[in-house]
Amino acid sequence: MSLSHQLLALSHPIAERLAMKIQQYYLACLSHASYMITDEKTKTAAVVDPQRDIDQYLADAKAGGYTIKHVFLTHFHADFIAGHIELRDRAGATIHLGSRAQAEFTCVSMKDGDVVEFGDVRLEIMETPGHTPEGISILVYDLAKNGKEPLAVLTGDTLFIGDVGRPDLLASIGVTADELADMLYDSITTKLVTLPDATLVYPAHGAGSMCGKALSKETVSTIGEQKKFNYALQPMSREEFKTIVTADQPEAPDYFVHDAILNRKERVSLEESMRNTLKPLSLDDVLALQTSGAQVLDVRDGLDFEGGHLKGALNIALNGKYATWAGSMLAHDRPIVVIAEAGGPSGGDDPAAEAVMRLGRIGFDNVGGYLAGGMNALASRDDLVERTERVTAPALAEWLGGSRAELTAKPVVIDVRTAAEHASGHVTGSLNIPLTHLAKRIGEIPGERPIVVHCEGGYRSAIAASLLQHLGRAGVHDLVGGFKAWSAAKLPTAAAAAG
Repeated sequence: MSLSHQLLALSHPIAERLAMKIQQYYLACLSHASYMITDEKTKTAAVVDPQRDIDQYLADAKAGGYTIKHVFLTHFHADFIAGHIELRDRAGATIHLGSRAQAEFTCVSMKDGDVVEFGDVRLEIMETPGHTPEGISILVYDLAKNGKEPLAVLTGDTLFIGDVGRPDLLASIGVTADELADMLYDSITTKLVTLPDATLVYPAHGAGSMCGKALSKETVSTIGEQKKFNYALQPMSREEFKTIVTADQPEAPDYFVHDAILNRKERVSLEESMRNTLKPLSLDDVLALQTSGAQVLDVRDGLDFEGGHLKGALNIALNGKYATWAGSMLAHDRPIVVIAEAGGPSGGDDPAAEAVMRLGRIGFDNVGGYLAGGMNALASRDDLVERTERVTAPALAEWLGGSRAELTAKPVVIDVRTAAEHASGHVTGSLNIPLTHLAKRIGEIPGERPIVVHCEGGYRSAIAASLLQHLGRAGVHDLVGGFKAWSAAKLPTAAAAAG
């Protein structure tokens, strides 16, 4: 299995001969679930909501002797670029969309009750708008066992485990959040909850996705379980539902609109994009691109980055929610130059290729190349290298208390977590500026004092420290271990007063 994805195969109990199977692929860095449904009788497969890098579907289909003939999008996703174009081009699959979807590419438009059937598999469309106008769910029947009741329903972003899809994303162009919330209420109350309780529920996202606010870490459930435990499926009026599902939603990254639009379009495949963008660059080439406005993205671990990096580079490490933060912090219309480790571990993926591919997953095809040799290219150019100071929690406490005589100016502590995280507990006296607001609000940070940034554990603060240095701030420090380390050391904390 590639390091770039996690694969979880799930199938229902069967008799001796396997007739059909639903296989789930879970991509942790995007909290995204996609599916391949296979029929043993006809050796046919259908893929639902694929990620843009499709090699795992092709490999599994080949291993099982299946032909991928169909690809479904439950809606135009906003948080990633789907692989429907790639499966069409490489596997010859027919693209299927809901009847309200408007796309540039050729597809089969499907409405309530429309069916695709092969062997013992029946896929029936249920239009379930609400997260987006064109949203559909897909009922999956195992005809060898029960042709009257569905085995499962693939709910896209309409119904999650523990939540429902948010109706307020700007990706739903031309439709208001209120109108979508009305649609969502109808989709839930008149369609999905009327399915048999035993129906398996397979959503398109899990915990960590910004397409909802309370998604479970579980990736499969049943309609019956969701009717019991999902807050949004409890009996309530339309207005109560609309109020509860729109409240306290996380801030959506700017790239969501870009991706939702790109998923509607005819576009280049990921394979073609990477042929054009994955190219080695000399240090002089990188410096020239940087001078002309290119974004320099260093994807090494924060510890390595802070030990020494090219001046002006932004650090977003591959070992975290890389794609989501890259989409939040970078522009999709300016060139990106990648700096990665010089080579992957023995037998492992190439970090530069991994970084570029994962940018491609969110439609950032604007990569200009990568620095050949990584930081080794700067071995004799210390004038181009910048470092970021790190400070432990006990040392910061001493500094704030004025007991470190060698450090006269007390630092300003910047908490780059969300407002909700900060309110639940924070370093006493810290200033809360969420990471996505840091560039716009940098003027709020006193210019004459050292800066210590922190998040929960250190991933976001490494991004924040690199951004502050990129913007010209001096005296930037990163709190080792973040708020977790501060709390573990039993140092002074505060919480927002109860409202």
